Amino acid sequence: QVQLVESGGGLVQTGGSLRLACAASGFIFSKYSMGWFRQAPGKERTIVAAIRGVDDNPFYTESVKGRFTISRDNAKNIVYLQMNNLKPDDTAVYSCAASSLYGGTYLTVMKNEYDYWGQGTQVTVSF
Repeated sequence: QVQLVESGGGLVQTGGSLRLACAASGFIFSKYSMGWFRQAPGKERTIVAAIRGVDDNPFYTESVKGRFTISRDNAKNIVYLQMNNLKPDDTAVYSCAASSLYGGTYLTVMKNEYDYWGQGTQVTVSF
């Protein structure tokens, strides 16, 4: 049974930091690219960051470059999102997702190219 379970969300002040984690099970983790998406109230779900099965040259959406870092531990089947210098615009439900495209060697920002999704964790950044 495939599971993606996010943790680490919460309430933080502007300029603060949070580290999200997504624990995966039920599939060969290293053969999947992993993505972090977010959805704010009334808005579409959008990509935040993505990383291939082999941890090199990850993707970041422009608004988080220099502030967020995606990483993965294939031995523990966990993908992380370190979020620094958080802003109120970062407030959203953050979800992790797994994509099997090309055995995890392909980075995709398209939601429909991800096979599995977690339930999400709320991140709220106060002024």
